[in-house]
Amino acid sequence: MSVIKKIPVILSGISAGLLGSLFIVNSAFANTKANDSSQADGSIHHVSATVCKTCHKETYKQWKGSMHANSTAFNDPIHGTFYRKVVGDPGKEGVTMKNGKYPVCLQCHAPNAAKDKVTKLDSKPAYAEGVNCIACHTLKKYNGIDGKNGKLNLGIKAYEYTDKIQGTGRNSNHLLNALTAMGDEFGFTDGDDDKKPNPHLGKPVTVDGKDIPALPMESNPKQLRTSDACMGCHDKRNNAHGVPLCATGDEYIESQAKADCLSCHMPTTGSKSDHSMGGGHSLPMLQRSVVFSMESKKDGNTIKSVITIQNKQPHTMPTGAPFRNLHMKVMAYDKTGNVVWENAKGHPGKTDKQAYMHMVLVDDKGKPTAPPTAKGQGADNRLKAFETRELFYDIPAKDIVLVRAELYYNLLWPGLVKKFGDKIPADVTAPKLISTSENAL
Repeated sequence: MSVIKKIPVILSGISAGLLGSLFIVNSAFANTKANDSSQADGSIHHVSATVCKTCHKETYKQWKGSMHANSTAFNDPIHGTFYRKVVGDPGKEGVTMKNGKYPVCLQCHAPNAAKDKVTKLDSKPAYAEGVNCIACHTLKKYNGIDGKNGKLNLGIKAYEYTDKIQGTGRNSNHLLNALTAMGDEFGFTDGDDDKKPNPHLGKPVTVDGKDIPALPMESNPKQLRTSDACMGCHDKRNNAHGVPLCATGDEYIESQAKADCLSCHMPTTGSKSDHSMGGGHSLPMLQRSVVFSMESKKDGNTIKSVITIQNKQPHTMPTGAPFRNLHMKVMAYDKTGNVVWENAKGHPGKTDKQAYMHMVLVDDKGKPTAPPTAKGQGADNRLKAFETRELFYDIPAKDIVLVRAELYYNLLWPGLVKKFGDKIPADVTAPKLISTSENAL
């Protein structure tokens, strides 16, 4: 039986006027479009995150510092560099990929613009905000990214989406409150000290002097509280030749992990989920991702050092973009702090290959190449999901009083850093020290 049919039974003694008010409030939940004059075109995906900020200040602050908020070619220097090289100017309308099609990148990096097939990303705030509040909270159902004929439906194409805000269930089940609130626009807020007009009832409201459009809400925890919220963009991505460039979803499935993406990337404190959504750009997240330790013992004229790296994640470390990598430096010091021995001069990629953890993409001749031109995957010695790896070093013992190991995370291969160093800020391309271990002898 529907909620509407139950009303005469539950509220048989109410006046016709009050009952009419309740019908109006409840019917707002049934409307698919947000009916509000401040949205002239009626498109909820044109609503800026600054509208949400009015009530959700802390969540907005977290999101604003996230890579989701900085996902477009204007704000992400790495994506922006590749976008300008492969597609064109993100401030220009009508740009296409080399095959003449709409840029597939925007399906994930600027989903609100992709819905309108717009490429001028600064033409609306909601486009320039990248993956903003509305982009995620209007995803209705994840259909998977596997399309017909082996093609992938990436980003918003992997979803059914709606003009209703999708809630997690914790604060989005309001139909019973609608019955008892009797049309009171304050009746949907828990607690007497924090009652504000609520746009999620389906009507425009004014909060702190600011007009907020109608943003009707419904519960959808299956979509919002599971990995379904993430996989449209973070499952896998192939290049034009069908070569997997990233495959986080496949890695996750292979790990047979029970925890979903949100458990790590959007942990809940109290009743609020962290919208910083840390990943490869977040130093705290990187520092939590591995267990890094070393044991060193003297054996005659040699120091035997064993370094253990444990990947705590249910996917490869690093994952995502194929040019992300790890490298490790091992150094031995004398009593004055001078380096007496090290595993490599500078980057270890050429002289200590076990200390450089990365994936290689190759051309049709098996030579390393860039992601767009890759015809296959080459060597891949990244840490697998939950893998524990040991690396062994024999170090001359003379004058050594301390052995120190350092683990670094890099967003780009060294070759790309050299190639794009003048286009990408140094603080983005610089290696991030994520863990150390020391043994005194």
